[in-house]
Amino acid sequence: MKINLSEMSDKQLEKLKDDIDKELTGRSKQKLAEARKAVEEAAKKHGFSLQDVLGTKTRGKAAAKPASAPKYRSPADASQTWSGRGRQPEWFKAAIAAGKSPDDLAI
Repeated sequence: MKINLSEMSDKQLEKLKDDIDKELTGRSKQKLAEARKAVEEAAKKHGFSLQDVLGTKTRGKAAAKPASAPKYRSPADASQTWSGRGRQPEWFKAAIAAGKSPDDLAI
């Protein structure tokens, strides 16, 4: 099949490009599904699930980490806590700016 691209309008070329992208994406998804099935069958043949082999609880995603225990508590609202990991909450920043130390906020 030979297509003369120079005779096609811009709109026709865009449609052709979109059709090609959709076809390639579909083929890629199909190949991935076939590969996943083959790997699952190989794991099953050896007495394991895919999750056992990969060490995950859910397909394609890492198992959720447990939440860290709170280390600091807001002096104004005891329901607001922070583990000391990640971004500092606004109440923590405000308390430090007001002259409190992290030890003053520790639980």
